[in-house]
Amino acid sequence: MNRRTKALDIPLRVKKIVYARDGGLCILCGAPGAPNAHYISRGQSGLGIEQNVVTLCQTCHTAYDQSSQRETLKPIIADYLRSKYPGWDDMRLTYKKGE
Repeated sequence: MNRRTKALDIPLRVKKIVYARDGGLCILCGAPGAPNAHYISRGQSGLGIEQNVVTLCQTCHTAYDQSSQRETLKPIIADYLRSKYPGWDDMRLTYKKGE
């Protein structure tokens, strides 16, 4: 596994922290969910860190990743993450070569 792939993967430790932070529920609809949704996607070099990962149910995860709803949902997720991490900045959530 190369450095970039490893940096984008969500480690089990991060999944446990995010699951606890989100109460095991989708932050969008409140249904049971899994802590495996990147705010900034892996395809856009989004890191697998707790400030870039949220718990979503499968329906909301699919809507966020694979539909035109992404632009509507992205500010909602950003506001949620901002509420959990003072000073949260999405510019710090991507892999940069050499890090």
